[in-house]
Amino acid sequence: MASNPNDEAELSQKHEEILGRRAVLLQQMEICYEQQKAKKKQQAMTSQAAHERNMRLLEDFQKVENCLQTRPLLHPDVINLETRYWASVEQKLPKWENYLLGKGPTPASEAGPLQRLQGHRGTQQDSSPARDKGKPPRPKPRSVV
Repeated sequence: MASNPNDEAELSQKHEEILGRRAVLLQQMEICYEQQKAKKKQQAMTSQAAHERNMRLLEDFQKVENCLQTRPLLHPDVINLETRYWASVEQKLPKWENYLLGKGPTPASEAGPLQRLQGHRGTQQDSSPARDKGKPPRPKPRSVV
């Protein structure tokens, strides 16, 4: 089979182009591979650092847990008083909730001693129409110098 010299030159030129593109692709693949290796190495280092940090945190938590376990307990009378205090707070909270949220007056049953104390302070505060009797007085504005 006799081939035309022009065809051979064309084929040779295409072959050279293909080899050139192949070399460029191989070079790009090597660069990509090196980048992936570097990224993997960096991730391994980051992972190792995180693992060491987590181990230190676990050790710190273990130390704190040991300290809390060896801490002396409160006296039973103190625990009893604390329990009774919180039970009292929980019992009276529904009555005081509106007042504490600023939505209502003080509860009537609890206002007796408070009103008596306010009554002894004088008539100047009582004559103020803007004052709500269930709330403490607002602070006076300060002058800026």
